[in-house]
Amino acid sequence: MAKKKTAATDQNIEVVEGALSKTEQFIEDNQKILMIIMIAILAVVGIYMGYKKFYLAPLEEEALSQMFVAEQYFEKDSLTLALNGDGMYLGFLDIADEYSATRSGDLANYYAGVCYLKLGQFEDAIDYLEDFSGDDKMVNPIATGGIGDAHRELGDHEKAISYYLEAAEKGNNDFITPLYLMKAARTYEFLNDYQKALEIFERIEKEYPKSGEGRKIEKFITRAKLKIGSSQ
Repeated sequence: MAKKKTAATDQNIEVVEGALSKTEQFIEDNQKILMIIMIAILAVVGIYMGYKKFYLAPLEEEALSQMFVAEQYFEKDSLTLALNGDGMYLGFLDIADEYSATRSGDLANYYAGVCYLKLGQFEDAIDYLEDFSGDDKMVNPIATGGIGDAHRELGDHEKAISYYLEAAEKGNNDFITPLYLMKAARTYEFLNDYQKALEIFERIEKEYPKSGEGRKIEKFITRAKLKIGSSQ
């Protein structure tokens, strides 16, 4: 038995040695190509690090200083100045365009979309909110919900509902999720689809009873049930 184990071990060693020899031979045969590949990888990494440190970081800082003023106008509801700037500082539209590679430039798309939403320019609002790609857990679902609001104002209620439900899932918290679930349910009510509205109302009651929507949900459930009963 010991001899068999020794023979098997020797065979395994030979297999490993054979594989190592083939690897060594491959490296030797392709040494120049492998060296070129290694240099190319190091060059790409170096260029990327240099891009982040010497170009993107200063650009981000510059964009932040422009955003600060635009955000102040936004908070004061000076939406035209927030969008277009005041002659000294850029507005969200130019920041989104000129600093598109930065986080601030991306966030400017969100602000511009909200400005257009408040101004009643719903198609422009959709364009800018769709261009926003940030992953902030609060801003991202609100941007999605804003697209829903714009579609609702444009009369596309089915599309509005889909964005509200998407925003609710993205939000995944006791503030944003019930807010957009309620908007979806109320839009179903507008479409006279009280069954689907009821399902969402009952979900709010069960999962988010302590939310602002949850505290007043009982009257919506009662009304939806009455509507369903009267139609049967």
